[in-house]
Amino acid sequence: MKFNGEQIILNEKTSLLEFLQREGYATDKIAVELNGEIVPRSKYASVTLKDADNLEVVCFVGGG
Repeated sequence: MKFNGEQIILNEKTSLLEFLQREGYATDKIAVELNGEIVPRSKYASVTLKDADNLEVVCFVGGG
């Protein structure tokens, strides 16, 4: 799977939510694009990642 531009290997069947939590993301402060489409936060637990996927995660940063 390609994750934020880097190739990684998925060793087991993993939901998007499990992956994001394992990587340390606060799911209320990110946007996720999977294979070119934005994934609604409500779908994170039901989406299963595959080796052919392209996943991009963007963190929101406050400030001014």
